[in-house]
Amino acid sequence: MEQAEDGTKLLEQPKWRRTFHSPSWLTVSKAFTNAEEMCTSQPHANVPEMIRKKRDKQTLNEEEIHYFVHGVTTQTIQESQIGAMLMAIRLQGMTQEEAVNLTQEMKVSGAILQWPEEWSKFVVDKHSTGGVGDKVSLVLAPALAACGCKVPMISGRGLGHTGGTLDKLESIPGFNIKKSPEELKEILTNVGCCIVGQTAELVPADKKLYAIRDVTSTVDSLPLIAASIISKKGAESLAALILDVKFGEGALFKEINGARELAQYLVDVGNRMGIRTAAALSKMDNPIGRCIGNSLEVIESIECLKGKGPKDLEELVICLGGHLLHMCGKAESVKAGEKTIKGVFQNGCALGKFQDMLEAQGVTKDLAKALCQGEEVLKRSKGQEELKAEAGGLVQAIHSLPLAEVVHELGAGRNQPGQPINWSVGIELLKTVGESVNKGDPWIRVHYEDPSLSERQKSRLQQSLVIGEKVQAGPLVTEIIQGPKPQSSSGPPSVPYFFCGRLPDTRPLQLSVLSLAAAAVGRGNVHGDDVTVYGHKRSGHNAVAPP
Repeated sequence: MEQAEDGTKLLEQPKWRRTFHSPSWLTVSKAFTNAEEMCTSQPHANVPEMIRKKRDKQTLNEEEIHYFVHGVTTQTIQESQIGAMLMAIRLQGMTQEEAVNLTQEMKVSGAILQWPEEWSKFVVDKHSTGGVGDKVSLVLAPALAACGCKVPMISGRGLGHTGGTLDKLESIPGFNIKKSPEELKEILTNVGCCIVGQTAELVPADKKLYAIRDVTSTVDSLPLIAASIISKKGAESLAALILDVKFGEGALFKEINGARELAQYLVDVGNRMGIRTAAALSKMDNPIGRCIGNSLEVIESIECLKGKGPKDLEELVICLGGHLLHMCGKAESVKAGEKTIKGVFQNGCALGKFQDMLEAQGVTKDLAKALCQGEEVLKRSKGQEELKAEAGGLVQAIHSLPLAEVVHELGAGRNQPGQPINWSVGIELLKTVGESVNKGDPWIRVHYEDPSLSERQKSRLQQSLVIGEKVQAGPLVTEIIQGPKPQSSSGPPSVPYFFCGRLPDTRPLQLSVLSLAAAAVGRGNVHGDDVTVYGHKRSGHNAVAPP
């Protein structure tokens, strides 16, 4: 966030509506808005023709993509037309240029977070495609903050069998995921990390598009996935982003090839958007850690912050964190970054940042301290039941999907947005992959309330345990995909946007304001009454102002 000279806090808007950092410049924002309104009075693009082009494998230009996203945001395009366009994209795909233009237009459909200059290289984030027992964000965000990074993590809720980061944190009494941009900046200043939900001001086009994708079976479209993820990360004004793209039984992609394709697509779009982006391909056949369920995963995350967590969770956090520290310049190499992450676990700094974040986001000081010290402060389920191994040997695998589905059925997840969940139910693995187990030994503990565990659910859980004589060991992260150096998003573009034309003699005020703005940003030309202001191209809006 930036401040005007009078102390007013500013949130960066799309560049065509930016308020300059001086009280004397505040009128420029209004002038830009008025000029935009003048320009938007021009004839609109032909939506059916755009749909036909994409249906017939033709490429949409910048003007058409801008108009489509603008129409989605302003609700001037029919939902049936939006659905048809999404299906055409799903079936015919997009060129990388189209995907980048779509991502950029979605990014500037709302407000863009902006940070102090001294933070510019160290604002980082991570995104996961979702998995079973995936609590990495709860550990990684405070660990990175302890290393000197700024982490404005905007997370989501669980839907389907994967758990949501926000749901886990809301199992802590008092934790508030709703923060204004000003509050978010204050938390980052004082703590270094925060984990919040998406606000209505950030990327409003994505919220509308995702709702329609969900009911038109277009969720799995690569360009639409990339635009949704990277537009939101772009609105955070990140310097670096690491993507955890999972594959396996409990992931969106069952095979590594599909995960690799998505990862490469995301990395390419992210770097084209000016964010240094890399992706890790990680296995999701077995649950991450030993706990599945909201409050149980919070407790396990705290143990990991103390350096006492399960090895697979610690391995994944250290890997992702090490790469991010190297990418943003906080470490000379990935190995050095991994060593730094391990250090903040061992010296208690990561745990301290987690406690500070809890307090900054509404948890009382006493409760945050007690929780981080290991006291039992979170609500526990009414009932617990342990299941015993039906054979002895080495645990070769624990299929993650049946476990996630049972936990979901017990109330830990939701089937539709807004549905209430039970924070206390879940599963603890008493035995995990690579450990030996005797027949009759308890291997899993189920935390339940109402309903209790059914015989069908018990049978599914027992079938998820695979016992054998040998275990195939290997790293959780199998590949790291890195792209070229990201393209800079700064500097004057080569194309004019938003307004090109001759202002009538009756409009000297608008002319003087626009002339002053063009001169100030160094992205405009003034020749008599002819004014051209340069910036991010506002496609289709290069129009002469009406009389």
